[in-house]
Amino acid sequence: MTGYDPLVKRLLDGELALAELPPELQAEGAEALRLLGADRRPVALPAALEARVMAAVRARAASPSRRVLRWIAEPRELRLRVRPWVLGAGLAAAALVLLLRAPGARVSVREPGATAARAAAPERVFVRFELYAPAAKQVGLAGTFNQWDQAATPLVRAGKAGVWTVTLALPAGQHQYAFVVDGRRWVTDPAAPAVDDGFGRRNSVIAVGGTGARAL
Repeated sequence: MTGYDPLVKRLLDGELALAELPPELQAEGAEALRLLGADRRPVALPAALEARVMAAVRARAASPSRRVLRWIAEPRELRLRVRPWVLGAGLAAAALVLLLRAPGARVSVREPGATAARAAAPERVFVRFELYAPAAKQVGLAGTFNQWDQAATPLVRAGKAGVWTVTLALPAGQHQYAFVVDGRRWVTDPAAPAVDDGFGRRNSVIAVGGTGARAL
């Protein structure tokens, strides 16, 4: 539309009617509308060219890669049949896993009663942890056996004043741990050896075996 009067451009944009143009611009506007109408006439393709184009489109749509893509993208309904006895066995297995992950730690040791059912299970030993902290309001136990979660294994006050204690079932092997006093102060076990954790802090160490627990 380069070269047309701004009012004629507004006419071509549909903002004005031809009769709304000044008399001296109406002839120019009519010619512009005629040219615009000629440009908008449909273009008819030769029948042979149209047939070749449509054949190419159909061949492309029928290619193996296109069929695979359509199959992947097409939504499908998925139906699952769950048998009650299979679901019950799965829930029992999940409950067993949760029971076997019970946390644990140090001091007086006794082994669980040996039965035929436990013979095939991983060997575990009961370990009692104690800490003398008379000024503490709460004490937790964090270690390799509970992913160092200081809130996972809280200690409780024992009969003796200032003594905190907890008993855990630990699998055989070496475990590192520390007491957490009032949620912020990490304290090593004075009754066990300690090692550097590599981050500037010391952890207590205990070894649990088939005959009990011992300090390293």
